Amino acid sequence: MTIRHLKLLSVLIAALCGISIAQAQERAAAGEAYEIQPGDLLFISVWKEPELQKEVLVRPDGAISFPLSGEINSRNKTVEELRVELSERLSRYIPDLLVTVSVMEINGNKVFVIGQVAKPGEFVVNPRVDVMQALSMAGGTTPFADLKNIRILRRTSTGQTALEFRYDDVIRGRRLEQNIILESGDVVVVP
Repeated sequence: MTIRHLKLLSVLIAALCGISIAQAQERAAAGEAYEIQPGDLLFISVWKEPELQKEVLVRPDGAISFPLSGEINSRNKTVEELRVELSERLSRYIPDLLVTVSVMEINGNKVFVIGQVAKPGEFVVNPRVDVMQALSMAGGTTPFADLKNIRILRRTSTGQTALEFRYDDVIRGRRLEQNIILESGDVVVVP
């Protein structure tokens, strides 16, 4: 697949994800692509094989099942990586095949905002949402919020970490590195 094709694919994925074409082109240029998450709904099709065209829900364990391919772990794989793996598995049965994988719904990329915000809850987000944007989606903070002690809870392979976020600094244009891009599963806690 050429760079041009990858950029076009990124634009199409972006349209499905609700992000702008400019953002998609920026991601394509930077080599970034959406990583599949549990809960996402995919559409997989094999050209000229009507029996191999179906919607597939990514299970909580990150795996999918597809005819003639068995179980495939799709968690944190890009759409292209999953397409390549499916093509390799199916090529044993179907010569000269063309596999297409599309993200129909992004349901797995969730962040949570809890505490002193107008609308606490879980939010299905585009892959590049920062803390300020998440607070905005939650309707902003209440008058009782402790803006100096907001924390982002993040699970990593080594355990859970708490990242500091001082709202007053960020809105004044200071310490902007705190306004991190949230990862799926992050919890923004506003005491």
